[in-house]
Order: sequence, then C-alpha cells, then structure tokens
Amino acid sequence: MKSHTRIKIPAGFWAGIHQLGIVPHDVARKARLPLTIITDPVVTTAQYFAIWQAYSDLIDDIAKGIIKLTTIFETAHYPPTVLATYHARDYRDALNRMARYKQLCPPESLRITEEGEHCTIELDWLHTEQAGPPPLVGITLAFLLELGRRGTGQPLKARLVEFSHPMGDLQALEAYFGCRIRIGADCNRLTLHRGDLDRPFVSYNAELLEVLTPVLDQSLDEQQRCRTITEMVKWILKRSLTGGRPDIQTVASELGMSDRTLQRRLTDEGTSFKHLLTQVRHEQARAYLADPSLDIKEVAFLIGYEDQNSFYRAFRIWEGDTPSNWRTEHLGTTR
Repeated sequence: MKSHTRIKIPAGFWAGIHQLGIVPHDVARKARLPLTIITDPVVTTAQYFAIWQAYSDLIDDIAKGIIKLTTIFETAHYPPTVLATYHARDYRDALNRMARYKQLCPPESLRITEEGEHCTIELDWLHTEQAGPPPLVGITLAFLLELGRRGTGQPLKARLVEFSHPMGDLQALEAYFGCRIRIGADCNRLTLHRGDLDRPFVSYNAELLEVLTPVLDQSLDEQQRCRTITEMVKWILKRSLTGGRPDIQTVASELGMSDRTLQRRLTDEGTSFKHLLTQVRHEQARAYLADPSLDIKEVAFLIGYEDQNSFYRAFRIWEGDTPSNWRTEHLGTTR
C-alpha cells in the first residue's frame, strides 16, 4: 500500500451518519483517529478503511447501514466528481464519468463492461492490496444504482448483485436492489439491465458540465502524468491476473499505446513487462496466502496459474519454500 495516498472524505458522509443517530466523534474514536479528521477530512487509505470499519461496528446491521446511508446522502452534499455524474446526459454517461473520475478519489476503482443485455460494474481497489470493509463495498455498488434512480427519476432495479463477503440482512438488500444477492462471489459486482443505460437523466445540466468537465479532466491528466508507467502497468496487471496471464498487447491497449512503445517506456524506467508480471504475481501470492479463507488452488488461479504445480514451482523460486509452508510460517495455521 502507498501510505502517501490521500483521500478526502466527503462532508455528506459525516452529515449522513449524524442523521442516522451516529455521532461523528464516536466513529473517529472507534477508528482510533484524531477528532480533527471531521473538520480536516483528508486521510490515508488505511485511515479511510478504518473509518468505514468503525461505521460498520457502530451499526446494528451492515445491510441496513448500507441502505440508510445510501438513501439519506443528499445530492446537495455531492462532491464535484459526483456532481459531474448526477448531471450527466443519461445513465451510461453518468456511469462512464463515475468510472473515470473515481481515479481522482481513490481507493475505489470501477470496471464497466457492456455485453448482450447486461452491463456489469466490477469494484476493485487502487494503490492497495487490501479490500475495503463490507459497508464501503456495499455502499459503492448501492450508490451506482441510486445514482441511476435519482438521475432518471425511475425506480430502476439491478439484475444481479454479487459480494465476496457477508453483508448482513440479505432480504433487506434484495428489496433495495430489486434482485437476487449472491454472497461468496469471486469479486464484488453490480449487474444492470443494459437497456436502462439509455435512459435520459432529468437532472441533466449541460451548462454545469461545461464548467466541471474541463476542470476534472485537467486534474485527472495531471494526476496520471505524475504516475510512472511502471505503476500503471502493475495496477492493470493486478486487475487482470485472475484465471489467466495478461499479455503486453492487452496492457498496452488499455494504456492507449503500442506494445513496442510500452516496452520502450518500461526499459527507460529500468524494468520490463516480464519482470513486472512476475513481481505482481509474487506480491499478490503473498497477499492472498495471508488470507486463510483462500485455499492454495484458489490462490494459484487468482494470480493467473491454471496449473497448481506451476504455481508451486514459481513460489519456490520466489520464497525458497512451498506456499503451504510459507503460510504456516507466517500465519501459524494450515488449511
């Protein structure tokens, strides 16, 4: 994790939890953070997760906490990055803007895929190997649907919602999303009806977008220029490892350049695509093995090895030991 990553907590969060009867200072104390974060709400990723975990600990049920905070969050408190989505032309435009401008306010990252009659939005994390607390996961996906409902003025329903961890009262969540909720999935994902993406937003404001869009795009461009190619490649690889081995052509395409240009840029930074792929696999293997809920075969799959024996051989080269022995040594537990 990059400790220098800075995240600004929106004022609407503190106003929302106050409306739910939770004292903001209690959240700060529970998170073991200075009370000044309420008036100076810029935190690190670890602190941001700690705040959401504290909120989780202070509510009766995660699901109800997700629904209440999502629905009570007033549009007047939306930060500029969210205002640019709420006032978009239609639901598709709003979601694409959300995915783009999320890069300005990590740690959440969204991957949108349209195929057939479905639109899937997968939640991932920027600059951290740690997954966000369940309430943050749930609220992030719930807000994407809430955005569509508020923008279109229609009671939209999702097609399917998948969570990797328990989220409390499933019936309450299914009633809110209007669809089946699946727990224990390999990722956190919201699936929408693709036809809903064409629905126009009654909140569309062209004049406001003309002001917001250039400013946000400039901020994003400046931020991306500050990141090295090595960092961006590693981030893409971490999102693309599961069940396969991403190639340099695919990664280069996501970065908007040719594979030869990408390799040259990496060489200029003293590395190579092959080295970064190995490094990312190694880092992710250690992170996944530190989670006792994952078995070795699943860890192999998650870092792109279809053959478990190949993973064992690679891990021996990295650590000089088997994955099982490494886990036992570092966790004091076996699976």
